[in-house]
Amino acid sequence: MRKKNVQDMLEFSKTTQALKKELGVFDLTMLGIGAIIGTGIFVLTGTGALIAGPGLMLSFVIGALACGFAALCYAEFASMLPVSGSTYTYAYATLGELIAWIIGWDLLLEYLLASATVTAGWSGYFQNLIGSFGIHLPAALTGAYGAHPGVATLFNLPAFAIAMAVTALLAFGIKESKRVNNIMVVIKVSVVLLFIALGVWHVKPINWHPLLPYGMNGVFHGAAVVFFSFLGFDAVTCAAEEVKKPERDLPRAVILSLGICSILYVIVAAIMTGIVHYPDFAGIDHPVSKALEVAGLNWVAGFVNIGAILGMTTVILVMTYGQTRITFAMSRDGLLPKVFSEVHPKYRTPYRATWIIGTLIAILGALVPLGTLAELANIGTLAAFSLISIAVIILRKREPDLPRKFHCPGVPYIPALAILFCVFLMVQLASLTWTCFVVWLLIGLVVYFGYARSRSLLATQGAAS
Repeated sequence: MRKKNVQDMLEFSKTTQALKKELGVFDLTMLGIGAIIGTGIFVLTGTGALIAGPGLMLSFVIGALACGFAALCYAEFASMLPVSGSTYTYAYATLGELIAWIIGWDLLLEYLLASATVTAGWSGYFQNLIGSFGIHLPAALTGAYGAHPGVATLFNLPAFAIAMAVTALLAFGIKESKRVNNIMVVIKVSVVLLFIALGVWHVKPINWHPLLPYGMNGVFHGAAVVFFSFLGFDAVTCAAEEVKKPERDLPRAVILSLGICSILYVIVAAIMTGIVHYPDFAGIDHPVSKALEVAGLNWVAGFVNIGAILGMTTVILVMTYGQTRITFAMSRDGLLPKVFSEVHPKYRTPYRATWIIGTLIAILGALVPLGTLAELANIGTLAAFSLISIAVIILRKREPDLPRKFHCPGVPYIPALAILFCVFLMVQLASLTWTCFVVWLLIGLVVYFGYARSRSLLATQGAAS
């Protein structure tokens, strides 16, 4: 249960071993929107409509509330501890090394599988786009083995290629990465706004009846599934060490990115279920394009495909970025091998960690038919959100005098609401999801007690003294 000293962490972030500071509030907000708007809005909205019907609008509101309460807790920590590592780092300073390890191990799974899953989704949209121009890849290179029944697929080349391209971009520096991300975010948000502006005129209110075909149980289950759509705002805090004015900009970016995306999600869900009767989304993996087809706006579908491709690209970029920064922080603390915390002398990025993780994501996306891993990613994130909310309450009591540029309002009530919402959504998830989650945590405990515990920087410092 040993804990890191907050002041030591802050002092280290100012040394030459820290990452290069390049980001402002606009870049951070765009980073958050880049991570949030992607697979959720372009794919999972159809799945959510089948589960909740038109009540999907309420599902998004519930998911947004759970994230909103947790975001306020994140904002307080981000303003107080502008150090790489996000939830892992916050837990290390408040709940102790073991809990920090569990959260870090949990986030490794979340970001790794989320990134690999999105590369496969990106490949599908990309192949659909180039297919419209008469360009087709050899069947063997269109998917992982067994990904498409009846087709002899062996390797998902587009998934591998986009993962490696994103890896190279991240390895060359955050300044270059933020420019590319900002451009793609502007384009994909424009596409979403185009869908809203055109689709709203084709809504048929009769499609909203009944509003709750599966009752509130459907709404709650839908919220647990579409929660995946909100993953990413927490990745903003992974960038803490690379922010010019973290105390001011991090809280603003966390709240802004989540707020903007939540409003867009609710509006898109309302328009989609208003255009298409919810049972018609069965078997559809491009629900936004489906709504446009039903509305007779086929000419817009091409723009949506481009928006989806760019949207998923930014998700891959930010999720891979978050993964590398968390492993960087864990390695710097001695809990993972030192190769993950080596900083490039010119680009000031954890370049070896970036290439190792990016290559692993590319291989997983190319060779493994991952299917839907949304629920597994969700349960890990919900667990992390719950723990960080607990940490806010603990630190307010234990160290009330620590300087906080942003105060989470209503402590302990707001953090308690975050915990209640997150635990409630976790309960809605399938038993298989819980089983996989527990198995992954048990593996993590074996690694911690077999490797990380004795190599921890705090352990070696204690032994030296």
